[in-house]
Amino acid sequence: MCELHFAVPMAGAVICALNSRLDAAMASVLLRHSEARVLFVDAALLGVAREALRLLSDAGATPPVVVLITDAEHEYEALVSRGGPPEFAARWPADENEPIALNYTSGTTSRPKGVIYSHRGAYLNSLAAVLLNDMPSMPVYLWTVPMFHCNGWCMAWGVAAQGGTNVCLRKVTGAAIFDAVSRHGVTHMGGAPTVLGMIVHAAPEERRPLPAGRKVAVMTGGAPPPPVVLFRMEALGFLVIHSYGLTETYGPATVCTWRPEWDALPAGERAAIKARQGLHHLGLEVDVKDPATMRSVPADGATMGEVMFRGNTVMSGYYKDAAATAEALAGGWFRSGDLAVRVPGDGYVKIRDRSKDIIISGGENISTIEVEAALFAHPAVAEAAVVGRPDEHWGETPCAFVVAKKGERVEPEEVVAFCRGRLPRYMAPRTVVVVEELPKTATGKVQKFALRDKAKAMGSLSTSKL
Repeated sequence: MCELHFAVPMAGAVICALNSRLDAAMASVLLRHSEARVLFVDAALLGVAREALRLLSDAGATPPVVVLITDAEHEYEALVSRGGPPEFAARWPADENEPIALNYTSGTTSRPKGVIYSHRGAYLNSLAAVLLNDMPSMPVYLWTVPMFHCNGWCMAWGVAAQGGTNVCLRKVTGAAIFDAVSRHGVTHMGGAPTVLGMIVHAAPEERRPLPAGRKVAVMTGGAPPPPVVLFRMEALGFLVIHSYGLTETYGPATVCTWRPEWDALPAGERAAIKARQGLHHLGLEVDVKDPATMRSVPADGATMGEVMFRGNTVMSGYYKDAAATAEALAGGWFRSGDLAVRVPGDGYVKIRDRSKDIIISGGENISTIEVEAALFAHPAVAEAAVVGRPDEHWGETPCAFVVAKKGERVEPEEVVAFCRGRLPRYMAPRTVVVVEELPKTATGKVQKFALRDKAKAMGSLSTSKL
């Protein structure tokens, strides 16, 4: 996959890296929508590919040429070592705004859409990603971010720009991360908060000593990581860089730029600051605006608006979807759908919630992110997600789905009491559901729409229990 990020554009084609966890039905839909002409298939996914191609053929579409990649007797390495025609020359784009990649959104809230990246946006975002990761020359980068997700946050190209070494994992686990960091001298890595959770919850026997004399830089994005997780990562020897972005912004678009004077703050305060989304990088501009008036919100830490972006590293548009493109870019800004405030003093962006995730209970807006942060502080909780549960009296009430740490037991009533000791009463969960695991996309994002369906199926919480 890493090599294809260079080979495909050099051949004058567009790379469309499909999620390796797709089922055959969705893979066939995306193959048809993308009109892919060549399909590279890892041998481990051959069964899914066969079924996807059958469905594609049944739908009357022309199937792509298939290239099977296998490790059997080093066939792939032998193929690469033979080389291509010596007279081959890279096919440079006639215009840097031509597409280089087509990335499908992970579909946490709706049907996946094809996001178009340009050559210009990709190279600018690659350089911005290097700066965001504080990456010097010759880094050793551990891949825990899937390369099908925003082209690995554009690090497939960024690591190469710095002459780096790529360390790849077939399966991401806490043990595998510690082993790779220790054996290969990893300097940088990235991952969603789920990956941070794997690290902090790794068993003592799975942990390995980190390289002496420096911390391993970890860029995280997606949902804001709970302060307690950031604190534990720091204690283990990892330097967490909190970023925020979307597929439509080529991955990370903002970073919580760290100020030296914050080093002297207590650990809890440092972690709380690192949970902010911060400031935009050099490739674009971020603002928090009233979506109706398009006026910027004041930096008062209270007035909420929608996070919006514009600039070089915002998508060219959605493939074959002019209506969705016009809606997303209305007013000249890309509308993220995330609600945020600006922090007094420094103006850092701090996300409160997704516009679709905010809970309105009795007329009060409840940030699920703040409730989740309280849940993560519970010593027996490994993962947590909060959604609204329908209620005839209040409209909605907070419903928490939690995963217990290995070997721990979680009692719903005790969790409710724990949260009420840390949150205003109206914000504390009224319902706590203990589950084995949370539904997630392949990029580690919790699929809250699935949890909302479960909460809706529970029905209204009777007023006798309020």
